[in-house]
Amino acid sequence: MLICRSCIFFLVAFMLLMSCGRQPAGDKGFFKYNESSGIASLDPAFAKNQSIMWAVHQVYNTLVEVDSNLVIAPSLAKSWEVSKDGLIYTFHLRTGVRFHDDPCFPGGKGRVLNATDVVFSFHRLIDPVTASSGAWIFNDRVKKTGGFLSLNDSTFQLELVRPFPPILGILSMQYCSIVPHEATRFYGNNFRAHPVGTGPFRFVALEEGQALILRKNEFYFEKDSNGNNLPYLEGVKVSFYDSKATEFLLFRQGSVHFINDIDPSFKDELLTKSGRLRKNWEGKIILSKHPYLNTEYLGILNDTLNDLVKNSPLRFKKIRQAFNYGFDRRKMMLYLRNSIGKPAESGFIPAGLPSFDSQRVKGYNYDPQKARQLLLEAGYPGGRGMPVIKLLTIPIYADLASYIARELEELGIPIQVEIMQKSLLLEQTAQSQALFFRGSWIADYPDAENYLSVFYSRNPAPPNYTRYRNAAFDARYEKALQENNDSMRYSLYQQMDSILISDAPVIPLWYDEVIHFVQPNVSGFKPNALNLLELRRVHLGTNSD
Repeated sequence: MLICRSCIFFLVAFMLLMSCGRQPAGDKGFFKYNESSGIASLDPAFAKNQSIMWAVHQVYNTLVEVDSNLVIAPSLAKSWEVSKDGLIYTFHLRTGVRFHDDPCFPGGKGRVLNATDVVFSFHRLIDPVTASSGAWIFNDRVKKTGGFLSLNDSTFQLELVRPFPPILGILSMQYCSIVPHEATRFYGNNFRAHPVGTGPFRFVALEEGQALILRKNEFYFEKDSNGNNLPYLEGVKVSFYDSKATEFLLFRQGSVHFINDIDPSFKDELLTKSGRLRKNWEGKIILSKHPYLNTEYLGILNDTLNDLVKNSPLRFKKIRQAFNYGFDRRKMMLYLRNSIGKPAESGFIPAGLPSFDSQRVKGYNYDPQKARQLLLEAGYPGGRGMPVIKLLTIPIYADLASYIARELEELGIPIQVEIMQKSLLLEQTAQSQALFFRGSWIADYPDAENYLSVFYSRNPAPPNYTRYRNAAFDARYEKALQENNDSMRYSLYQQMDSILISDAPVIPLWYDEVIHFVQPNVSGFKPNALNLLELRRVHLGTNSD
């Protein structure tokens, strides 16, 4: 018997509706969310995307972490000192922190963490045998011999090749989670599916394609300001429905506690064009918006030795500036993004970082008259004589690319939007085969150096996809890495950002925002600029069961 696809969808919807409110007794006090992309690994050495980082953050701890104000705070390390020359970092570990109970330990009882675990974890990260996607974080930064040392059970020392103030931010990345050697040896290749850490939740089960279940770590070391043990939740359950429509339905019925971001097909149902929750949803769900360290942009290849650049009008600075002036970012955000994010009218460094300053770094706003004048000065009056320029993008940004193309075409600039799969676009940008392309840069760690490194001439692609080269920019970048004074370093960052924006190898589009839709019975669920899922202090109300 043949059954239409729409019938199947409504049958699934009906079953979900019927199951709403009948949660298994074992789920009481569990925070539930859906991960539509799945979780490829639970091994911190492969925490390269959000889905993995969220799960890893629940099971593991790092030496330091980033607080809600993007300030480096203690975690497994209760304190640290930095040598006067900025090369040696000495960390004093908390005593009594235990790894989760697990069969990898004698008698199944988790042991106390010590400094040799930190040394092991970092060496494992950079070991070619591990083949970690995060091996790069210590490259050319930490001494190859003696860079990681255990001075005693509670003291770990890291030594750099040269000063690098953002190193603490790097140590807060999930790649730097501390793992026990017993677990990696006991589970071997299956360690990716059986994590053992010191975090607020311990691993229970992973059913591939079905669910991840974590339970409260009864021996977790952190307490709240009143001395109560963390976490408050009994556990975490992650489902893996790959359909965003199904995820949205589950949320509407209260079967998941929040949705991260929103599928474009649902945004108009929930949000007004100004980014507010529609009245029919008020009181039913909570809308949370917060700056997110992600800059969306269009990149322009700047390698003048490349034939793509030699024969393109984009080799001229005034043309690149005209492109920046030639479309209305504010209108784009209002009508295509429902005001999720802020128009990027400053530099490449996004709002949310301490060094962001829209007064000191002046970017581009919509000024078609200025754009036309720049076209005239560059020898293309009204765009006459300009060849068609391809803008490469991926399917989910096709509408945004088309909008920008239409706006530029009104100035006489001929743009052809070409849509391709993300993997192909990344390959072309890495090989300097893309002249004009859509890109985004999400912070790996909370320091503007992470954004400016994208344009340092000595860096390959990635991250320098535009092959930008400017001696004044490079000199300030190198000077900033020697500067331990935050205010002085931020000033250098702002100078670099201004140089970059003037040269215009990129067209910043918007500074992103974290947007969460949360059930009203959830409290203590706080957003952060890294969009890291923080559940230690989350409470669930009585109607969550």
